[in-house]
Amino acid sequence: MTVRQGFIALSLVVSITLLLLARYWPGFYWGFILIIPIILLGLYNMVQTRHTVLRIYPVIGNFRYLFESIRPEIQQYFVESNINGRPINREFRSLIYQRAKNVRDTRPFGTQFDVYRAGYEWMDHSLVPTHIEDKDPRIRFGGEACSKPYLASPLNISAMSYGALSKHAIMALNKGAKRGNFAHNTGEGGLSPYHLEHGGDIIWQIGTGYFGCRNSEGKFDKTLFAEKAQRDVVKMIEIKLSQGAKPGHGGILPKAKLTEEIAQIRHVPMGRDVVSPAAHTAFSTPRGLLEFVQELRELSGGKPVGFKLCIGIHSEFLAICKAMLETGITPDFITVDGGEGGTGAAPIELTNSVGTPLRDAIIFVNSALYGTGLRDKIRIIASAKILTAFHIARIIALGADTVNSARGMMLALGCIQSRSCNTDECPTGIATQDPSRYKALDIEDKSRRVANFQNSTIKHLMELLEASGLTALDDLKPRHINRRVSGTHVANYRELYPCLEPGALLSADTIPECWRDDWQAASVESWK
Repeated sequence: MTVRQGFIALSLVVSITLLLLARYWPGFYWGFILIIPIILLGLYNMVQTRHTVLRIYPVIGNFRYLFESIRPEIQQYFVESNINGRPINREFRSLIYQRAKNVRDTRPFGTQFDVYRAGYEWMDHSLVPTHIEDKDPRIRFGGEACSKPYLASPLNISAMSYGALSKHAIMALNKGAKRGNFAHNTGEGGLSPYHLEHGGDIIWQIGTGYFGCRNSEGKFDKTLFAEKAQRDVVKMIEIKLSQGAKPGHGGILPKAKLTEEIAQIRHVPMGRDVVSPAAHTAFSTPRGLLEFVQELRELSGGKPVGFKLCIGIHSEFLAICKAMLETGITPDFITVDGGEGGTGAAPIELTNSVGTPLRDAIIFVNSALYGTGLRDKIRIIASAKILTAFHIARIIALGADTVNSARGMMLALGCIQSRSCNTDECPTGIATQDPSRYKALDIEDKSRRVANFQNSTIKHLMELLEASGLTALDDLKPRHINRRVSGTHVANYRELYPCLEPGALLSADTIPECWRDDWQAASVESWK
């Protein structure tokens, strides 16, 4: 029995009981009068569409919104925690909820951060702010080898699979992408009917399990891939090598969330956890990866193809760079996932202690591409805990071209971070396959909130550029971001994170000493 069914049954039992008791003891009529408003409130919450928690928990769910209503008075105790690496706090969640609901998101009393604490960061502003006419900038993906390039928004939906998320959540995300004219990454779980229903732009991710394009043995199937990749709605293809939340480990879909439909979409058996292999079988070397990129580009009809990874051993990424130089094949983009990235299920050791954090990874990848003379051929996408316009500006200044957000989009959908994603008991209907829960998530309302969050964040990003006297995202450079290193020492990103000069890795005379060993260890024929 669901909570909703239980509420109806309990309401009937209590009402009938009070009526019977009141027949013999008139004082019980007061109990009946008191319980009627609660029953009516519960019934109303079951039919309204704005709050999924209240649809699932018609009475006790109100306590959450009661606490939320007094949050401004207690927010001072939950000051911005991104500086010292703690989890997302109430301030960020509140900001995303407000932008998703399209309500006022301004704050009173000025800066709430300790601006003299090591780690505090800010942008330089100009005394001559600019005015940018184009509030919806686009970044072109697709090089000379692409016949179908894609113009992407600076902020898109990061990889989240159907299976990890419910069908209603997937449809709400995709409809939000359609409303706001940005892209929706499928995650490695395959291209489901729910990704296609509303026509939002799709980035189809191909993981080590090749879900949706695999044969009976779990190997990559060219025919199945080409059939789906050539759909007009599929704009780009992303090969997943690893992800920040569990690098070196395959994706996990607990069997509690595996339905017959998901098993058919992924071409996997029922009754067991779906664990993707840790590595690909379609290729085994850096050269093989690039040949696979070229093959997918051809099979998709000339669409942009790239790969996603969390940076680990530096020589392995440099081996890919060497393979690009030797083969002449370059991906159209590289998605860099930070080690702090999120997931619905992962071993805690991998989540907390493996994988390069996003900023360090972006700095390394950007430098490596500059050092090999390849940067102008390849776009960089950043992914991991990017929630605000300043987060986007900061990571673009370090070298990213666009960003993907999963956490922000989840919060826009109504996620309350109950951390029950792996139990199939998500209280908001987002990360569950339980129909009694996911059907409470209203697709129309939540898609609007997803679009609101994305559009509002881009609007604020453009305001940051205007305040800094810039006219385009390309103008944003490391020198524009400052960081307090210690109480009296301030440095900008250009000073803190120097980038390799173009072509610096191509000559033995110009390779920096700290890069030399990794560059020499890199081989196009082996990851090791």
